[in-house]
Amino acid sequence: MGRLLYELGRVDEKRRAANERGSSKMGKSSFSWAWELDGTQEERERGITMDVALQALSTPHRRITILDAPGHKEFIPNMISGASQADSALLVVDAATGEFEAGFEKGGQTREHLLLVRSLGVSQIIVAVNKLDQVKWDKDRYDEICGLLQPFLVQSGFHPSRTKFIPVGAMAGVNLASRDSVEAEALKQWYSGPTLVDLLDELEPPTRDIAAPLRFPISNVFKGQGSRVGVTGRVCGGVVQAGERLRILPGDESALVRSIESDEESVPWAISGANVTMYLTDVDPIHLNIGSVLCRPDSVIPLATVFTARIIIFDIQLPVTAGTSVELFHHSRDVPASISKLIATLDRSTGTVVKQNPRVLSKGVSAEVQITLRSAIPSAPLVKVQPIPLEPFAVNKDMGRILVRRGGETIGAGIVLQIVA
Repeated sequence: MGRLLYELGRVDEKRRAANERGSSKMGKSSFSWAWELDGTQEERERGITMDVALQALSTPHRRITILDAPGHKEFIPNMISGASQADSALLVVDAATGEFEAGFEKGGQTREHLLLVRSLGVSQIIVAVNKLDQVKWDKDRYDEICGLLQPFLVQSGFHPSRTKFIPVGAMAGVNLASRDSVEAEALKQWYSGPTLVDLLDELEPPTRDIAAPLRFPISNVFKGQGSRVGVTGRVCGGVVQAGERLRILPGDESALVRSIESDEESVPWAISGANVTMYLTDVDPIHLNIGSVLCRPDSVIPLATVFTARIIIFDIQLPVTAGTSVELFHHSRDVPASISKLIATLDRSTGTVVKQNPRVLSKGVSAEVQITLRSAIPSAPLVKVQPIPLEPFAVNKDMGRILVRRGGETIGAGIVLQIVA
């Protein structure tokens, strides 16, 4: 992504040179482009993305916010946080011999990431097959990777018409914004299609419900200037304006929106779908947490400790039974929970009931279940469980999607049907 930002003029030569010097001094010169988005010392030392980084770019017809999410298994919760704020996906796969296979084999991160982003509502995807220069721009290798990914993408729920593949060589900038360089000559022997920027420019923005109640899940909290507190996230319904007073849920606190920033520019308002930073006053930062939701006092989001959901079980080894302990992911929040009741298995196409009160759920099954939040302290199960803000999918799609993980593995995904308590 760092090289793409450079090609589009978002990174100047001075900054590029500074990243190159810094990465070389650390003995990681091949990571110099990644430094543009991997900004923390630990990320740079380890050579991996750990948190979600935001950057904006412009194409001829689009203004795009890039959420650079981690790919390492250790940081899947952060990847989920980033994917939950996305409209489209850009999957970058490594064409080097053995590297693609390592990510795509059973249990590999490429498979899990594709399942996660589709489960979180992302329906259009660009697959950039990178590092083709390392295999001498071999068309057969490119075709092999596309041929392996295409059926899995369809199986994961991506429609072929909303799936695009593109060959790139990011280190040299080949086919990112142009193919005018000497390095691109080998690619031009067999490829004459669009560049990556062309495909980004063709992405279709989803329709937004700006008349819906305001919902702003917080993905990050930081100290602003003076008494201001900064919060970042995506508007998941309605409109927010500077000068408004908003409720913070869960809790009984409120805050005043002093200013709003989009792409580091001050704006008077932001509508559903916008990734923005809001600076708040009249609030103690202790009341602002990642996963909290800002909304208007007259249209607050429901809070839940028990709810029903329709979920699809992924490719799991151990079946799910009533009482199974899980981690529940909703936007940037993850909390302990249990699948407390297996209500029915469902037909995946029609949603009609196949069997009431099943004993177990195995891989590939669609089911209606009841999910109950658990105490975060296993030794104190009677400690009051804090509810989380969410809504039925039928009311707000963005606020009604969930993921379920167990033992570091994503075992299912689904939508909220009804809040029970």
